[in-house]
Amino acid sequence: MKQWYEALFENYGQKYDDESFTQGTIGECDFIENELKFDKSLKILDVGCGTGRHSIELSKRGYRITGIDLSESQLARAREKANAEKLSIDFLKYDARNLPFDNEFDVAIMLCEGGFPLMETDEMNFEILKNVAKSLKSHGRFIFTTLNGLFPLYHSVEEFCDSTSEKGNATYRSNTFDLMTFRDFNITEFEDDNGNKKTLACNERYYVPSEITWLLKSLGYQKIEIFGAKLGAFSRSDKLTTEDFEMLVVAEK
Repeated sequence: MKQWYEALFENYGQKYDDESFTQGTIGECDFIENELKFDKSLKILDVGCGTGRHSIELSKRGYRITGIDLSESQLARAREKANAEKLSIDFLKYDARNLPFDNEFDVAIMLCEGGFPLMETDEMNFEILKNVAKSLKSHGRFIFTTLNGLFPLYHSVEEFCDSTSEKGNATYRSNTFDLMTFRDFNITEFEDDNGNKKTLACNERYYVPSEITWLLKSLGYQKIEIFGAKLGAFSRSDKLTTEDFEMLVVAEK
């Protein structure tokens, strides 16, 4: 039986690129470049790379990058886009809970919920963090975004998703946020690339900053900083608040 996040990304490459939440690529890559001090010698791993939007943009800017994802159709779309730009990027099919890399990368990025926090248990989400840590060299850096658990305590997730989506985007309804598990359960409706309408029961784990800090510390990260994540405009000057739907994490081993 396929999990919802496997079913969701089957045959959804074209449509995914039109979603409102995928429109911030340039600004997000500007932030990453800044964090890396424009050092093109760094090897970057893009976890849950999807259709390759960050990998492609960073590759255009001269970085060496490997993108991994669980979805063959997302990867096919990524390869197609990279070929059109005449870029050579390794897009590989892997489960982020089980990566083959060991001390190989200087930097890992995982943006727009690339795998983490979509898994069905906290342990599986932790496996993703563990595998990323294993893939990084000592002093490696990890830049990622994840869902901010402070947001649903003060706001309706359903209303937020409604207010940010455009015509033709996926819709989320019947959201219920479980205070015991910090999971938001919802019914996601969308149309795939062939025009088939699909309805999936999904759930995602929201994390509070202290949990993320503790999880990363337990994996040997020495420095962990957390900011508010504004779509396409990541900035160190954005202090995380209850108004931020996502948080931006910058960690160093």
